[in-house]
Order: sequence, then C-alpha cells, then structure tokens
Amino acid sequence: MIKDIRNVFSKDPAARSVAEVLFCYPGLHALWFHRVANWLWRHKLHFWARWLSHGGRFCTGIEIHPGAKIGQRFFIDHGMGVVIGETSEIGDDVLMYQGVVLGGTSLSKGKRHPTIGSNVVIGTGAVVLGGITVGEGAKIGAGSVVTKDVPAGATVVGIPGRVVEESRQMVIDLEHGKLPDPVADALKVVLAEQQKLMDRLAQLEKNSELKVPQDELRGQIREIMKEFNL
Repeated sequence: MIKDIRNVFSKDPAARSVAEVLFCYPGLHALWFHRVANWLWRHKLHFWARWLSHGGRFCTGIEIHPGAKIGQRFFIDHGMGVVIGETSEIGDDVLMYQGVVLGGTSLSKGKRHPTIGSNVVIGTGAVVLGGITVGEGAKIGAGSVVTKDVPAGATVVGIPGRVVEESRQMVIDLEHGKLPDPVADALKVVLAEQQKLMDRLAQLEKNSELKVPQDELRGQIREIMKEFNL
C-alpha cells in the first residue's frame, strides 16, 4: 500500500498529501479492491470475487474483472468509466486515464482481451479491443480505437488506431496536446498537390486566352485549411 501511494505521487502532480491520496483517489481504491477480488478469483471463490469487484465498481466507477492480471505500479488517473475485461493482462508502470476500455471481441472462453506491456500510457476514452498485444512503452492517444497489435514504443491515434510514430523514448508522458494528426497530414498532401494542378491549369488557360469561369471551390478550400491549421 505504501508503494501504491508513492506511485500516485510520482504519476499525478495534483497529489498534495497522503490523506488526500488515501481518501480521494478512486483509481487507487479500485486497484485495492481488485487485489482482494483477484485473490478470491484465483482461489476459485468466483462468486465472492465478482461480488467484491461489483462493490468496487459501485464505489469508484471503475470496473475491473477479478480475473484480470495487473502488474506493479499501475495507476488509473481520475478513472470514471474505465472497464478492464476478464482476460486482460497489464504490465508494470502502466498509466491509464478515464474512460478507457480493455474489451473483448469474441464469445470464446479463452484469451479475448488485450495484453498491455509495461510503461504503456493509454489516453482518455481510448478503446483497446480483442486479444491483441500493446508493446512495451507504447502510447495510445485519447479517443483512439485499437484493434491490431501495437509495436513497442509506438504512438497510436485515430479510429481505427494507426501507428503514427515509432520507437519513442519510454517516458510516462502522453503529451495529449502534441499528438500527431494523420488526417490533417493526409489532407495537407492532397491540397498541396491540388494547388500545383490548379496553378498549371491557370497557366494553360492564360496562354490559350480561354474564358475561365469563377472558381467556387477556392473559398471552401481555404476554410478547410483554416480548420485543420494547414
């Protein structure tokens, strides 16, 4: 328990006192509920394990199946709406934000939930589905939906989740405001190519002295570029 409290101080700059951490951190309470429930589950006391985890869900807003395997120094920041399925496996030093779902995509009794490597950060509202593996040190951006394996050290964003950066330094810092935007990058390339074509067409029209109709799309293109900060 002392290690868990120290872990909160190391991963949340808002923590100010031991009393505050003890009484006001549902992510910590959910982890403690889970440890007891998981012990009951491993000793075949399945009903009591589920009953205790249900109580933990009621008290914290965080649902962790007692069968899930969780490593050391796991921290859920804020935590409301987090769901961790039965066959989920979470490594050490994982940081998870509110609304994250580690869900299954099969009715099979076997492995159907994700395996999360050590030092992984999962942003707010991200959904990781199926028996996939998220490699050590990976970062999953807020609101992403991940359905395929993620390489170690990679950054994943979008729906569906796409790897936009690989081999990052392993640090517990998702930098939510600095995530890459693959949609904006693709639009930038398309619009740049379109601009080249428009310039060439304008030159041909000028040389041929043809009467050119007014371009009605130029204003819309400027609005799109403004919206995506291009």
